[in-house]
Amino acid sequence: MAENYDPYSVPFSSSSPTDAAADAVGGEKEVEKLGSKRGIETLFRTQYPMHVDLSALADSKSNIMISINGLMVSILLASISPKIESNPWLLLPTTVLLIGCLISLVYAVLAAMPRVTQGQMTLEEVRRRDVNILFFGNYTRMARKDYIEGMTELLRDKDKLYTRMMEDIYNLGSVLQRKFLLLRISYFAFMGGLLTAVLLFIMVFVFVTSVTPV
Repeated sequence: MAENYDPYSVPFSSSSPTDAAADAVGGEKEVEKLGSKRGIETLFRTQYPMHVDLSALADSKSNIMISINGLMVSILLASISPKIESNPWLLLPTTVLLIGCLISLVYAVLAAMPRVTQGQMTLEEVRRRDVNILFFGNYTRMARKDYIEGMTELLRDKDKLYTRMMEDIYNLGSVLQRKFLLLRISYFAFMGGLLTAVLLFIMVFVFVTSVTPV
């Protein structure tokens, strides 16, 4: 029996080893206690604030990129664009920098943009685990009576409660992964556009000054 034991298929339980042995004798599935109650609560208590802090950090970085790129686009359009007619050699580096800033701005906005759940959620969907009742984007689209009933059922079942909390942490991690991926693209677009524009500006400036008669 020990050779077929799968630790990942065993739910959380507060039953004692004596109770587990009694259940095994009675033909029921053996349940093993995984960690102490304090250890489990400490795990969840540290995981949630960490994800919230990382989400706030991602939003802060997104706001920084939105501000920087918005400022640079405004300067390019207001100050440099009118001078392109008299200095056509500014067109290429200005265009490259503008495109890089716009791409960076779009991805920074996507990283900061909240995702809103659409459609009405039902208690049956919660019971089938199609939606997470711990996420505000889901339970605010449920009837208050269904939400209270669903939470009551969840609180009565410790194993189910821990599982939903783990699913909630996983979903938070998925959202964070998307945010930081979009931020990474935003930073690369900004850096690439800025470096390319500066190099083009230097090359074009050297070329223009070399062919222009003194």
